[in-house]
Amino acid sequence: MAFWRLSSGDATGFKFLFSIASLYALMVAIAYCVLHMKHISPLPFDAPLDRFSEARAVEHIRVLADEIDGRQEGRPGLREAATYIKSQLEMVKERAGPNLRVEVEETQVDGSFSMMFLGHNISLGYRNHTNILMRISSMHSLDTDASVLMNAHFDSPVNSPGAGDCASCVASLLEVARLVVDSGWAPPQPIIFLFNGAEELFMLGSHGFMTQHKLKDTIGAFVNVEASGTGGIDLVCQSGPGSWPSNVYSQAATHPMAQSSAQDVFPVIPGDTDYRMFAEDYGDIPGLDIIFLRGGYYYHTSFDTVDRILPGSMQARGENLISILKAFTSSSKLKVASERKSLDMDANRDMVERAVFFDYLTLFMVYYPRRVAMVLHNIPAALFFLAPFFLYMRDPGIHPLLPVFWAFLKGFIQHTAGILLGVIFPVLFSVVRLFFAYPMSWFAHLYLAFLMFIPCSFFGLLLPRTIYDRVSHCQGVSSKKIMKETSDEARFWGAFGLYAFVTSAYFFAGLNGGFMTFVICISMLLGWIAFYVSVKSYGHDSIKSPMFYVIALVPCLLYSVYFSGILALLLIEKTGMMGAVPPPYGFYLADVAVAAVTGIVTGLCVGPIIPICGRWLAKASILKFLLHFTVVMLAVSSQLFPYSKDAPKRVILQHTFFSAGGNEITGSSYDLAVIDSNSMEFVFKHAPEVAEKLHAGPSFSLGNAEVSPQEAWLALFPISCVVTTNGRFPAKANQILERYSQLPHLKTHKPPTTFDNGTRRVHLELSLGSLEEIWVSVLNVTGPLSRWSFADGKPPAPELPSGGPPSYILRLSGNSSEKWIFWLEANSKEELRVDLAVLDQRVDEETRHLKSLFPGWSDVIAYSSFLSTYSF
Repeated sequence: MAFWRLSSGDATGFKFLFSIASLYALMVAIAYCVLHMKHISPLPFDAPLDRFSEARAVEHIRVLADEIDGRQEGRPGLREAATYIKSQLEMVKERAGPNLRVEVEETQVDGSFSMMFLGHNISLGYRNHTNILMRISSMHSLDTDASVLMNAHFDSPVNSPGAGDCASCVASLLEVARLVVDSGWAPPQPIIFLFNGAEELFMLGSHGFMTQHKLKDTIGAFVNVEASGTGGIDLVCQSGPGSWPSNVYSQAATHPMAQSSAQDVFPVIPGDTDYRMFAEDYGDIPGLDIIFLRGGYYYHTSFDTVDRILPGSMQARGENLISILKAFTSSSKLKVASERKSLDMDANRDMVERAVFFDYLTLFMVYYPRRVAMVLHNIPAALFFLAPFFLYMRDPGIHPLLPVFWAFLKGFIQHTAGILLGVIFPVLFSVVRLFFAYPMSWFAHLYLAFLMFIPCSFFGLLLPRTIYDRVSHCQGVSSKKIMKETSDEARFWGAFGLYAFVTSAYFFAGLNGGFMTFVICISMLLGWIAFYVSVKSYGHDSIKSPMFYVIALVPCLLYSVYFSGILALLLIEKTGMMGAVPPPYGFYLADVAVAAVTGIVTGLCVGPIIPICGRWLAKASILKFLLHFTVVMLAVSSQLFPYSKDAPKRVILQHTFFSAGGNEITGSSYDLAVIDSNSMEFVFKHAPEVAEKLHAGPSFSLGNAEVSPQEAWLALFPISCVVTTNGRFPAKANQILERYSQLPHLKTHKPPTTFDNGTRRVHLELSLGSLEEIWVSVLNVTGPLSRWSFADGKPPAPELPSGGPPSYILRLSGNSSEKWIFWLEANSKEELRVDLAVLDQRVDEETRHLKSLFPGWSDVIAYSSFLSTYSF
């Protein structure tokens, strides 16, 4: 319908729509600049020595990620990285003034323990992993003084240079350590910088420190620096125990980036950090877990290079770290482990009580204890119930009590229906889209997800009011009666009630994320006051009146856009590694998840204006426009390719060798897997050279392909739980024995021991052969296992595969030149079966050639896995 043929009411509605869209576009631009640290000015290499310099930190990243060839366990680069870090710390030590005592040490840690990771129980054994420490203290401090720990890991995952994860973390701490010394500041309490070399192997370096180092009980607070990307928002994702660490952060951070809602979300995210070892599993140390969030496309890929570091990110992080460090070392609540146990908890509530906190666009922090939240977060719900009585008392004749309650309830139902439809419609459109487009076509085009799903979500938000107004008009209800029953006031309070109840529900569920809807409630009240005053001046029918309402909400809406941007961008970037669910559901999973979250954040950002502005926006012509726009975007999406070098597709290429023990190879295969919604059929279609090399052919179908058994991925366990869409292809193995003089094998090294209670102990020796770049060895023990020589003798809770016996998983890492000597105990005569998988990061020439055939928009993690099975 042409604009000039619209009715005056529709034309006004479109003008209002485009005005609102322009306002939101401006807010999106502001949020984008904040999320990408555009407002931060990085300091150059020659910046004053008493300032943190991003350029100096980035130089450390360049050395660690570019000059050193791989910092993975088992590769020479990890040793080179440790040498570089230690040399930098020694240089800092040499510059220390007479008021400082600086100690640098390198330690080798080993140990064994059990843990749950990604929902699976495993045991881990490790040896000869490197930790490097620097302790900076005043000349008058004692070794027993409470200290602050700053932790970062310098190892990187397989196949990745690890510029973001976690050379950026190491570089930040190296520059902070230099700054502490060069600034002449004498810290009131000692500072320990821990650079641990085995985080990617499930936090082994931090476990070694917490269980073996002499200073472990002196740690009174810690800051764990991590990266899930290459910069941007450096979010406090975990804080605790208690609220003291987040309180210190809120008062000290120069560019605060923290939201207590992150602590509600982090436990359900697949993954973990060293925070767990310090604050939960092996200590109750108060601390912060601070993580780079943007650039998740490159996380754990070969694209995680120094040129991907977002400018300004390191500067903001460094300035925050030095401010937080000074605040922690100056705090009277910094206590050693023994003092924390004897604290009077009534007088030190913040050591146990959680808090609600959030930053406003990195400008300032809002912080209040949970006991305050108990009052604040329930005030909106109380106001909702009291509002009908206020209206009744103001004018009983015009506002009878029961009709007012009924009008409020209808307003509540109408807004709730709009919020739900705002999620349902994007999900429905995402499913329909997949009939003619690739899954995840928005992956390499972030804007596309928003252009596709926000209009149809807005359509859903407006639909209930449009339908209600149309039904009321068709029934011939007088305008006066409509005003009474479904006035803007009733709609406003109905919507207010929804956000109020969500705020209270968050609190009573024990969560800390209710601040978002609480802020919405408070802002809506301010907006209502502005709207009420503007109606007195301009009248109810003037478009100026809703604009005053919107303007009063701008600070809240801007924060909603910022908050929603963090959530939506994090999800979109992580869909490339969220796992491949088998078809048919896996085909839809990523699109449905992104559509649903986009609908939710649209409700957060746009929902608060609907009760008042819906009168001008809920028109059939506007709904048609939104629907047509969505259809056009769906059509555009079908023409776009999901991946690029800036948003690569992740592929796992495992060259699997089967041996019968010793040097006998019984078979070989290529096991190929993807970990997102686009299956191998997609890969082969767009990479025909790969399909030809693997003899898959252009007509390859998952339904007809040989599937890799789950045990083939044992070397990746428990990460293998996301490798569910895969295939097996034939490979040659005739040259493997030319490269290795000996393969991994397991054997008994002395006769078994039988005890009086009938149990028998099998003594085993694991040799890893002549493999040169071993990442990890994984053993799967099935049978009547009762005890073993790892993890204090107690096996973890067994895995219970369907139709199979219980199995116990053990991961071993560290110095492959030494043999592992251990024992297993069985409580019956039934044999113990041991499946062994050894992950070697070196691949043969043929595998390297196969990897080179994959297109540039893919990231291929290639390695060799040696599988063998034994019975004892």
